[in-house]
Amino acid sequence: MAMNPIFIATLAGAFILFATLFQTGRVKKVWRIIEDWFHVYQFLKVPELNEATQQHNQLYRKVSLYLHSLPSLEDSDFANLITGKKQNDIVLSLGPNQTIQDRFLGTTLFWFNQAAHEPNPTRPGAFVLKIRKVDKRRVLRPYLQHIHAVTDEIERQGQRDLRLFMNADSFGRWRSVPFTHPSTLDTITMEPDLKNRVKSDLESFLRARQYYHRLGRVWKRSFLLYGPSGTGKSSFVAAMANFLCYDVYDINLSKVPSDSDLKFLLLQTTPKSIVVIEDLDLFLAEKSTRVSSSGILNFMDGILSSCCGEERMMVFTMNTKENVDPNLLRPGRVDVHIHFPLCDFSAFKSLASSYLGVKEHKLFPQVQEIFQSGASLSPAEIGELMITNRNSPSRAIKSVITALQTDGDGRGCGLIGRQTEDDDVDEPEGVVCGEGLHTVKDLRKLYGLFRLKITRKHRSNSSLGASPLR
Repeated sequence: MAMNPIFIATLAGAFILFATLFQTGRVKKVWRIIEDWFHVYQFLKVPELNEATQQHNQLYRKVSLYLHSLPSLEDSDFANLITGKKQNDIVLSLGPNQTIQDRFLGTTLFWFNQAAHEPNPTRPGAFVLKIRKVDKRRVLRPYLQHIHAVTDEIERQGQRDLRLFMNADSFGRWRSVPFTHPSTLDTITMEPDLKNRVKSDLESFLRARQYYHRLGRVWKRSFLLYGPSGTGKSSFVAAMANFLCYDVYDINLSKVPSDSDLKFLLLQTTPKSIVVIEDLDLFLAEKSTRVSSSGILNFMDGILSSCCGEERMMVFTMNTKENVDPNLLRPGRVDVHIHFPLCDFSAFKSLASSYLGVKEHKLFPQVQEIFQSGASLSPAEIGELMITNRNSPSRAIKSVITALQTDGDGRGCGLIGRQTEDDDVDEPEGVVCGEGLHTVKDLRKLYGLFRLKITRKHRSNSSLGASPLR
């Protein structure tokens, strides 16, 4: 019997309408409500902070990383497009109060991104897991283990986006921004043998969980980076973070009201992180500080540090350690000391290769002679001169020579401002100060490069000490 054409057309129209609604997500919501009528669900909350101690919940971080790695994120009701770890990467992020589905052991699980609400939008958020009660006993424990395994692999491959945390106010709260510093162990200027030993030390630390546990010690390691301003200490911290795939917590001691607030800040840091205090020697020299020396000591090695989780680095930077109490820097508090000196000729050649693409140049013997006479500048100062004159290696090297000859005090004149089309046009032997030229002193004012004057004995070769590298 032939079917009524009107009936066929109606059926086809209904099918098209159903498919359209399904694609828009409306039928999905209705179907989810129908499912809820026939199944009893349990809701498990994963808060961002432990409500009792206000410490960061590590499971929250792992769940966030796991959910944002799921392909089903593309099918969620709502997702944000954000910039990834690399500037040109565009990734999806689960929107506030939105849902994402996951399948595990034949069971469908639902995650909600429970965002903070007014009137306190800064209140920590939470993820909520929705699971059928009949499946909970069979699925929950292996599912959580699965999340840990997936996120550990993501972090091992360096795929997670790093964050830079700062104590932005006096209320003991961290604020964070994406950490996108491009510095790596390959790009920093450091004596090659020292760089290899540092890299080997960091790799050994990453594999040392069981070793530290067998010794009954907290799995952490501390570094002291000391040397004049502009010698690369901050860039080295960034390179460590990128190498280890660790977040960075930068503590500004001037904004910490008391010793107890400093302890609270440390308790809020997370594993897989680098905790940094810069210019510690200058802070200790101040008379009107609200954080005491004993508070710093407890921060460095007290019982408190063992209560904050494991797998973390602590880094302290100083301009000089001459006037610092040696008890503050003893082994146990500081495991590794690394000196960052002013430039010597070897470091200059490394900078010329990186900044100018020059490995040899006819002016190098003159530069070497000036270094041997005792003149020096910081890597930051030399690097800035090279960047400004990058279109002409000869002009860049001559500007460094002029700066070295005047010790950077502005008595001579630089070679900045006379750009030419030729990438390497030799300038006349006699350089005359005139309109359009800038002294090194002017350059420092322009770029804010100031260095501390220190004694020449701090120009010794880089050394790594305090304890032998394992």
